[in-house]
Amino acid sequence: METSENFREKTSEIKNEWLYLAIPAVAIAFAEMQMYLGRQIQSVEVHAVILLGLSVSAMFIKSEDIQKIYQALILLPIMRIVNLSIPVFYETTLYSLVFIYSLLAIPASIAATQQELTRKQLGITFKKMWIYIPLSILLGLLLAEGEYLIIRTNYLIPDLSISNLVILSVIMIFFVGFVEEIIFRSVIQNRLQMVLGNWTGLIFTSILFGLMHSMYGNIYEILYASFVGLFIGYLFYRTRSLPLAAMIHGFINVFLFGIIPLLI
Repeated sequence: METSENFREKTSEIKNEWLYLAIPAVAIAFAEMQMYLGRQIQSVEVHAVILLGLSVSAMFIKSEDIQKIYQALILLPIMRIVNLSIPVFYETTLYSLVFIYSLLAIPASIAATQQELTRKQLGITFKKMWIYIPLSILLGLLLAEGEYLIIRTNYLIPDLSISNLVILSVIMIFFVGFVEEIIFRSVIQNRLQMVLGNWTGLIFTSILFGLMHSMYGNIYEILYASFVGLFIGYLFYRTRSLPLAAMIHGFINVFLFGIIPLLI
């Protein structure tokens, strides 16, 4: 049987993990609040401090679990800084997303490697694609319809020609969807579930996913994105399919930034 001393040690470890996780989580929420209020420069500054803090802390913290959580969370300030910095040098267009997410793919790949996760945990599989492709299109349409009611996005393509739809789909699925799902599902969700438990890790990841949609300045979008993150995260947990998560995410954007606004 477990002794009272061992129980106290485990309880202490859990409390420490929550403390070490709460500090960067609150800092990220504060940085995204600046974004929500339209203070982009302040948001970048706070995220830069978070990036530095997580990087330094990961080198000195002895707990391997906390080290790997910090390595995973580092991706969020990097993602925000890159997203906000690129428009300073280039106009934000559909093609600028290729540049942005190609850059983000580098730290995302490094973080995924550092987490020492198996191919199955990362979701690298192409099984059941004949089911997942039509399923992701249907779910993408339904989830995009709900999101469009909240934020009324503009279109990123001039018309609904086949060539424009193919280009939009490739960028949204293979760049935006794929890279973001590696960050949130393959890396962050996996690590938080391993440390905090399946449901707690899933919910925590979904909240972070929602917070990273603060640039729209709409609290309902943050809540809706958190719900979408929870839904996609649960599907990822059940199927262990990164392609399914990336396709759902990608098709949401295809409908949200292409088809729906051009049809309405």
